[in-house]
Amino acid sequence: MDLGLKDRVYVVTGATRGLGNASARELLAEGAKVIITGRDEKTVAEAVAALGPNAHGVAVDNADPAAATSLTAAARERFGGFDGILISVGGPAPGFAADNTDEQWQSAFESVFLGAVRLARAAAAELAEGGVIAFVLSTSVYEPIAGLTISNGLRPGLAGFAKSLSDEVGPRGIRVVGVLPGRIATDRLRQLDGLSPDPEATRAANESRIPLRRYGTPEEFGRTAAFLLSPAASYVTGVMVPVDGGARRGF
Repeated sequence: MDLGLKDRVYVVTGATRGLGNASARELLAEGAKVIITGRDEKTVAEAVAALGPNAHGVAVDNADPAAATSLTAAARERFGGFDGILISVGGPAPGFAADNTDEQWQSAFESVFLGAVRLARAAAAELAEGGVIAFVLSTSVYEPIAGLTISNGLRPGLAGFAKSLSDEVGPRGIRVVGVLPGRIATDRLRQLDGLSPDPEATRAANESRIPLRRYGTPEEFGRTAAFLLSPAASYVTGVMVPVDGGARRGF
């Protein structure tokens, strides 16, 4: 199946590793060009070198109010514009309601929520018909995840913003979607499993509750994201798409 991605340009934030990086790899494999971001210049440069000549890197922090302007300017300068954006950011600090500090909440709000809102607004102002804005969220949009209270508080709100934005930009032919990773085998998930006394037992218990009986791979997530960003998904908007092996129990 031709996804129609050849020579299209996408901005992928938080793409030096993890789900953002996997998504950038799949877009490139389908013939797209990407601008990736990360907070550290050296890490960004290393990721670009690994991704190849159709990747360009910009060192920015999603929480920086100037990030959105920097990225749209870089896309225009490097590729003459862009066709879509995948807004991804590292997960906020784990913890429970009684443990997370005001500082952790504020930092997560700036990067996970407000930073994403700024990037989406900037993209919406730049994109033409056929453009797409996608958010990497979490299955906590639907079901809270124990020990991730900050994520449980912020992700559903961002999904609500995405849904509202899809109504507002839809008449211009711009799509907005959310991609909801469940238990995907990234460094972040290994870190979370590692907080338990027996990480292997924790993983086995988690896998037993997933109908496919395993964690997903970053590549599986990346392929889903690439499809949703592509013209092949041209009539898909305003939805949250779980990539969770069937773990969500709702319809």
